[in-house]
Amino acid sequence: MALIKSISGIRGTIGGAAGEGLTPIDVVKYAAAFGTWVLEKTQNNTIVIGRDARISGEMVSKLVEGTLRGLGIDVIDLGLSTTPTVEIAVPAKKAGGGIILTASHNPKQWNALKLLNDKGEFISDEEGQAVLALGDNEAFNFAPVNKLGQYSTDNTFFKKHIKAILALPLVDVEAIKAKKFRVVIDCVNSTGGIVVPMLLEALGVEKVEKLFCEPTGDFAHNPEPLPENLRDIARVLEKGSYDLGIVVDPDVDRLALVNEDGSMFGEEYTLVAVADYVLQQNGGGNTVSNLSSTRALRDVTEKAGGSYAAAAVGEVNVVTKMKETNAVIGGEGNGGIIYPELHYGRDSLVGIALFLSHLAKSNLTMTRLRASYPGYFISKNKIELTPEIDTDQVLVQMQQRYSKQPVNTIDGVKIEFDKEWVHLRKSNTEPIIRIYAESDSNATADHLANKIIADIKEIISQKS
Repeated sequence: MALIKSISGIRGTIGGAAGEGLTPIDVVKYAAAFGTWVLEKTQNNTIVIGRDARISGEMVSKLVEGTLRGLGIDVIDLGLSTTPTVEIAVPAKKAGGGIILTASHNPKQWNALKLLNDKGEFISDEEGQAVLALGDNEAFNFAPVNKLGQYSTDNTFFKKHIKAILALPLVDVEAIKAKKFRVVIDCVNSTGGIVVPMLLEALGVEKVEKLFCEPTGDFAHNPEPLPENLRDIARVLEKGSYDLGIVVDPDVDRLALVNEDGSMFGEEYTLVAVADYVLQQNGGGNTVSNLSSTRALRDVTEKAGGSYAAAAVGEVNVVTKMKETNAVIGGEGNGGIIYPELHYGRDSLVGIALFLSHLAKSNLTMTRLRASYPGYFISKNKIELTPEIDTDQVLVQMQQRYSKQPVNTIDGVKIEFDKEWVHLRKSNTEPIIRIYAESDSNATADHLANKIIADIKEIISQKS
């Protein structure tokens, strides 16, 4: 059992002792902390909440609702929703903040409180620390009985979200309709099973085969949309009757695509393809992704005459860098699309609409479209260290060892070798250094990662 408190929210497994899992006591404590922070920062007493379909969602939602109302906060409950839908609803409702009840791609025993500011964007590191401090100190002041908050529901935001997507100039509904796409979807028995079919119908997709679209929260497979978890949809596509597969995670902020032959388009290439389309249609522009995402985004950006910038890992960091560089699109290599013309948050729904517009206009199959992009492979590894080893000092020595190469230290150490790179990040919760390496083949990416691991072991051995 685990309880993880970070800037992205309060995440843990359901059950166990208080402080060791996400128990009702922990939910109340940190919902009260966030509500207190919103009241102090914005003087706005409205908060929007919504949840994915996981089994504990209703229980957690009621605890959050009651706690916020106890602070004198009015709660607008979207019920079963998605992360991007709640993000859109917060400013639309002129609320002081939002809470999304989802553990994203984590298994069903997990849940979380994800925290949004009044713009519908994830709170910053500094703001997150302030919320955690309020919770740890239990610095709450609850309202008297005649000033309790009000509760209301709003089930209109899926339609509003889709309407906003259809209104985007780069979403070409007519081109999509003309292609008469046949699509298989896997929504892992969460809220994507409600809204993704609604979106595809509105876009004019001819045929939708649904896998795991009942929002029961009983996930049919590991909900992280990685190739090893997508065997069911791959088997359907292998039969050759469909044009593509679409996969979302439980809170619908990560988008993975599957080719018409059942092979994987590649989660890293979701952003690359959508960005390529946006850059083509806009005549260029700037892009952003995090340091651990594929170089292919930089390649397509520079080919279109734009500039690419890298951000530290984490959605809030990517959004900050996108605003700094006036990026037309950005996101993360885990299938997270951030399209600021709609809102600053990862959004699978806008990603689906932009990708289908791109596929329709390209007149290519999925496999041919994927083959049109630079071919890179990422090797993901880690090295476990003993607790007495100074992880920060190891990273400093790696930076010094490769000082003749371009090095980025905004988030760990990223070392570039022409069109190859390696990114070293320490874990915040355990003595581990994560090592991501990218090259033009799996073998060379693995070789690069192993060379870096050998360097780290040499540094450690010299200290012992």
